[in-house]
Amino acid sequence: MPLADTRYETRRRTLAAQLASQRIDEMLVTNLIHIRYLSGFSGSNAALTVATDLRVRIATDGRYTTQIAEEVPDIAATIARPSAQALIQDISGPKRVGFEADYVSVAQLEAWQRACAEDVELVPVSGLIENIRLIKDPIELTGLRNIAELATTALADLLAAGELAVGRTEREVAADLEYRMRLAGSERTSFDTIVASGPNTAKPHHTATDRVLRRGDLVTIDYGAYADGFNSDATRTFIMCEPTDFSREIYEVVLQAQLAGIAAATAGTALVDVDRACRDIISQAGYGEYFVHSTGHGVGMEVHEGPSASTVGKGELAPGMTLTIEPGIYIPGRGGVRIEDTLIITRSQPEIITGVSKELTVV
Repeated sequence: MPLADTRYETRRRTLAAQLASQRIDEMLVTNLIHIRYLSGFSGSNAALTVATDLRVRIATDGRYTTQIAEEVPDIAATIARPSAQALIQDISGPKRVGFEADYVSVAQLEAWQRACAEDVELVPVSGLIENIRLIKDPIELTGLRNIAELATTALADLLAAGELAVGRTEREVAADLEYRMRLAGSERTSFDTIVASGPNTAKPHHTATDRVLRRGDLVTIDYGAYADGFNSDATRTFIMCEPTDFSREIYEVVLQAQLAGIAAATAGTALVDVDRACRDIISQAGYGEYFVHSTGHGVGMEVHEGPSASTVGKGELAPGMTLTIEPGIYIPGRGGVRIEDTLIITRSQPEIITGVSKELTVV
């Protein structure tokens, strides 16, 4: 059996075992990320059912007849729309059928209830597939390393080409970086590329504008690429021409916090403790009120997924998880710094897969 088929079947077996433990006979999957995770299908409309006896059905519409046959050769597809309803109405009871409660509207649920047999009970399920996805398999880890390397190389090439320079706009820098990632093989960006300069660096999620980069500016670039179902995420902050005492100070504080977070991100460590490792250093330096977001999140088929390292994070790190470490300081009216890497958690020290230098770089 091909490797890809084995991968998806293994994931479905894990899901089936989880369903059985919750006394659910079958699960309807409608989240497109989860459908790709369990089958390999990457189209924009589909539904999938997985039963505890490992019987699997998948449906999509006529636009994807050829694509689904190529991507999911091990499952005979139903071509129908609406796809989820087509699968539900063919389920015979008595059965408890789970559905992904976090991704279903009231209107959808009501339509499914009308379509299913009287002895079929629809049961809301939350977090089941997300929890399975926390631990990445070797193929996922390879894909994540590859896309991170692509994005890292694109930023390094942008810097080498002098495209981050005084007199250019935030929008121009963002466009050049996205262009380089696309040429290198990215299908799209993982999120809207952030290029924030000067006072805009005080906005963690600033949108690139026509502001012109000036001497003395801090410039934060938060960027990510997407290909083959995987995302990357990294952030670097630069100083244009003339560092000030302020920019040097907050950069050093954030760098030390980020290094402490990386050192703390080992298997068995509570996620709240990873967050605390970063937050304590920033607080001790007097900037605690300006660290306004969580320390990190998982990266995989989604650019923001579990686990979450925050003041309310739950659980512990385990080998095979991914986690960003991205502390920041954001001072309104003055500016800010964020430094971010994506890690793979191992049985020893975490593996950093986003490799641009973090030394203070004056451009």
